[in-house]
Amino acid sequence: MSKLKNISLVLLVIFYLLAGANHFRDAASYIKIIPNYLLYPTVLNILAGFFEILFAMMLIFYKTRSLAAWGIILMLIAFLPVHISMIGDAPLRLGRIVVTPLMAWIRLIILQPLLILWAWWYRLVD
Repeated sequence: MSKLKNISLVLLVIFYLLAGANHFRDAASYIKIIPNYLLYPTVLNILAGFFEILFAMMLIFYKTRSLAAWGIILMLIAFLPVHISMIGDAPLRLGRIVVTPLMAWIRLIILQPLLILWAWWYRLVD
């Protein structure tokens, strides 16, 4: 694996560990953005945090890296309704951040695809 890909992998692991932990640290912000038509938002938030941490840890190990990458990709696709809903709900305050409609659009059409591509890079183990 190239040095760039190794550094990227470490950053990806750290990113999902922190993101997953944040689901527990600031649960109210995540629950607030879950669309009303999805049942059990507290459970969904806990599951999202749990799986982000689990997939981050699975990325560390060669034997589970591909499965973790596919899990992250599927999870990010499953999160799309949240990001679509945020566009209609914006502006909204999440902690100290005010999410504007433009920020919500950028998150949906730029950030999510980039995160999916980042995980896609690890779907095949070198």
